[in-house]
Amino acid sequence: MSEIIKSILSGHNQFASGGLLLMIVGGLGVYLRAVPEALWEWLVSQTTMMITVNDDDSSFYWVKEWFLEQEFLKRIRRVDLDTTIRNEKLALVPAPGRHWFWHARRPFLVYFYRNEDPKGSMRRRTESLTFRTVGRHQAFLRQFVEGIVDCHERRVGLKSSLFVYDDGWARVEGYAPRNLESVILKPGEKDQLIWDIEKFRKSRERYRQLGVPYHRGYLLYGPPGTGKTSLVSAMAARFEMHIYAINLSGFNDRTLTTALNDVPSNSVILFEDIDCMKSGKTRVTPGEGSAKSAGNSGEDKKEEIANMSVTLSGLLNVIDGFSAPENVLFVMTSNMIESLDPALLRPGRIDYRLYMGQADKLQKIELYKRFFPQAAELDAKLFVETHRSAETMAEFQGLLLRLEQDCSELDELVAKV
Repeated sequence: MSEIIKSILSGHNQFASGGLLLMIVGGLGVYLRAVPEALWEWLVSQTTMMITVNDDDSSFYWVKEWFLEQEFLKRIRRVDLDTTIRNEKLALVPAPGRHWFWHARRPFLVYFYRNEDPKGSMRRRTESLTFRTVGRHQAFLRQFVEGIVDCHERRVGLKSSLFVYDDGWARVEGYAPRNLESVILKPGEKDQLIWDIEKFRKSRERYRQLGVPYHRGYLLYGPPGTGKTSLVSAMAARFEMHIYAINLSGFNDRTLTTALNDVPSNSVILFEDIDCMKSGKTRVTPGEGSAKSAGNSGEDKKEEIANMSVTLSGLLNVIDGFSAPENVLFVMTSNMIESLDPALLRPGRIDYRLYMGQADKLQKIELYKRFFPQAAELDAKLFVETHRSAETMAEFQGLLLRLEQDCSELDELVAKV
């Protein structure tokens, strides 16, 4: 082999040496031709930013809502018909492919990818949107995303949303916050609660000077149907705060800490029916050690199941421990306050309590007037007196809904006659 290579290089075999030269020149040409392309790709990657949104995230549809408000959409000639966008029966959005536009004085390229699975496949069709623009600072992308969120909240008309946890916080699209005026409490109760929240929201610097964790706990307790959840919704809407609802049955200590670490500031963290929490023990007393060793396998299994849930110490740690979020309102609802552990009720964890019991006459009369503004005071009092069996606001509201329906049906019959 060495003799053959020497023969080629020495030029005795002109055919072979010419072929080798052509091969070297060709390979070098292919390499040099790829250099400008690689250099261009490197330059683009160093001077642009990208952000991708997949269709398994709710923000994918927010981006489509944002498209509808942009002027460049009118110039696009390849569009898709979309009926999934809120409040739009028929909407034209960019079709799969590449589109460019100007936004905030910057050029943008948007790539709309669609993966069409073959017929008979069990996989669903997937879509994604990728935006690319010039720049190197992520702050601009955050402003771009905030603009999309603002557009969504404008279209939905909500400044207060409800989030639930399922391996991450997800917005409940069908949620509609209550109006504070629609929640009727006993005289002075609502005003006192709102005043307390306003005072807290103005005291951040004072909390910092005192070295006190900046959060506040509220407990709404009383029989079912007295409007506890409605009040939480209304006060969150009043202060334009999002609600992050926690169902403790779906957490353990570790996952609860993880979930609350992801809650942004200026939010309401809601623990509904806190008295229904079934948690494992947090400490073992000296007498329990021997009892455990003598216990049977059934008791050990119950202990293991209990340890998979949220313990009292785990709950207390996320409320006022080192990992507790700041600038939030902790709100708990309970039907039986007497079943709650005293450690949970101390100041710093529960700072404000409001008992919401059976509705009195004044509450019922005010609710009646909200349903029938034209009705006389005497009519409202007479209806309340004849329906004393409705003890809670929820029960009385149900009666008013039926009365309103009966009145509507009667008006329809009169109109036909």
